[in-house]
Amino acid sequence: MSDTKKEFAAEIARCREIYEKKMRDYGTSWRIMRPTSLTDQIFIKARRIRSLEEKHGKSAVEEGIEPEFIGIVNYCAMALIQLKLGAGESLEPTEALRLYDEAIEESTSLMINKNHDYDEAWRQMRVSSFTDIILQKLLRTKEIESNDGKTLISEGVDANYMDMINYALFALIKLTEAKSK
Repeated sequence: MSDTKKEFAAEIARCREIYEKKMRDYGTSWRIMRPTSLTDQIFIKARRIRSLEEKHGKSAVEEGIEPEFIGIVNYCAMALIQLKLGAGESLEPTEALRLYDEAIEESTSLMINKNHDYDEAWRQMRVSSFTDIILQKLLRTKEIESNDGKTLISEGVDANYMDMINYALFALIKLTEAKSK
């Protein structure tokens, strides 16, 4: 588990760096988006990953799947922030980073608990399975959103965003490991 925590921390640092740099470029313009729009943005990223996987990495745009998984992590964190604050005015960069860290910490805590119970099963999974699970969670999220956030027995939208963060981070760890071999 300690390796998982270290690997998670390394990938989170990479995602956070991108989040911070994009915030310098664009500010917190994403604050205008409703959670449903962020869900659709995440869906676009996951569909592109699936498309590239099915085309064996051949892309017309010079970005591979790693930036898309990073985008999923960051957009899910933004969505968690939006669920908490609602769509609204821009945030000060320090506050946006604090809220990002809070969302990621909550997701990481969930991963640690689930990873304990599942005994690191993700290590035997394929990256393409993470993609499919993220797409499934997106479809679930869209269904919950269509039901005005109400569920009868299932977890809410926030739990799905946190799971997507964790699956995207698992994928990034696996991709980093594959590059180092």
